[in-house]
Amino acid sequence: MGSNSEVARLLASSDPLVQISEDKPYAELWMGTHPRGDAKILDNRISQKTLGQWIAENQDCLGSKVKDTFNGKLPFLFKVLSVETALSIQAHPNKELAEKLHLQAPQHYPDANHKPEMAIALTSFQGLCGFRPVEEIVTFLMKVPEFQFLIGENAATQLKQSMSRDPQAIASALQNCFSHLMKSEKKVVVEQLNMLVKRISQEVAAGNNTEDVCGELLLQLHQQYPGDIGCFAIYFLNLLNLKPGEAMFLEANVPHAYLKGDCVECMACSDNTVRAGLTPKFIDVPTLCDMLSYMPSPSKDRLFAPARSQEDPYLSVYDPPVPDFTVMKMEVPGSVTEYKVSALDSASILLLVQGTVTASTATAQAAIPLKRGGVLFIGAREMVSLQLTVPEDLLMFRACCLL
Repeated sequence: MGSNSEVARLLASSDPLVQISEDKPYAELWMGTHPRGDAKILDNRISQKTLGQWIAENQDCLGSKVKDTFNGKLPFLFKVLSVETALSIQAHPNKELAEKLHLQAPQHYPDANHKPEMAIALTSFQGLCGFRPVEEIVTFLMKVPEFQFLIGENAATQLKQSMSRDPQAIASALQNCFSHLMKSEKKVVVEQLNMLVKRISQEVAAGNNTEDVCGELLLQLHQQYPGDIGCFAIYFLNLLNLKPGEAMFLEANVPHAYLKGDCVECMACSDNTVRAGLTPKFIDVPTLCDMLSYMPSPSKDRLFAPARSQEDPYLSVYDPPVPDFTVMKMEVPGSVTEYKVSALDSASILLLVQGTVTASTATAQAAIPLKRGGVLFIGAREMVSLQLTVPEDLLMFRACCLL
């Protein structure tokens, strides 16, 4: 809410005319051409009012490969998210499923694209991501009788027995368990959840440690979404605590939820989401249970490490295994007077999170002052020179498409 949100702080810093209301949520800052939030062009000398319109009339700015591969469209959507209340547990369909869902139910699935995404922490950031190792889930089944009750005796036994078998048997047992939970009757879920919350609250009041059953997180989620099935999903999914600069990559069909903190997020240009819980919105349980990737992995394997650039000591590159986007992080010390943002064969969007600079390029009519929260669109094959106008460290993120 208000100035507690990094989104609000970036907005207020970049635009002095913006008044932040302390009682209003500021959840997402979108930078891209998605029809639900096409970026506005601030320079009034440019006739087009939005980035989408400008790209449509200046196709070469995309770069030849990007233009041909993605039919003249910017392939990614860049965001800053500020999360105080957990976002829904969800997964995103692959291209094939997205096309099918969009045809069947366009009101729930607004486009036919896949939506792989990456979150890079700006502050301490907590999220759920992918299925936990089976041993961990089995331990929770033993320690949390309410969880075991919803899964049922047979599915729980099948999961325990699968541990000594091949990955296919594990995936099948895991799908069976998760589907049992998701298809539980609402009334039964509420009863079991209330019992669990009561028990954990008593433990906490008695000064006991409830870490072994994720007590603190369960109470927090139940407070935000009372009676929601998603509260039990914490026993299935890895809990990740990212430090600033750490990232997680979410390929198609991986269940995840963002719980708390601020992050930069980049994704394929889509708004398709299949929800599983922690939400008042539409939940498509059959689609969800069918589509998920039931591949358990330890939480450390879900971290996505950037590569340090060989040429530029200030540059780290987060390059996921999808063609749609890559994110670059630039941390430039304040002692540097000028930093060159290298030319790429791709359009890119640059976000200044920290620092004050003047940007000049061969194509801009005049130098562009940029401060915290400033966003710059850079055409393909365009080098930008940044003059540091204040000797403080720079932190920038740049989304692009490296085909």
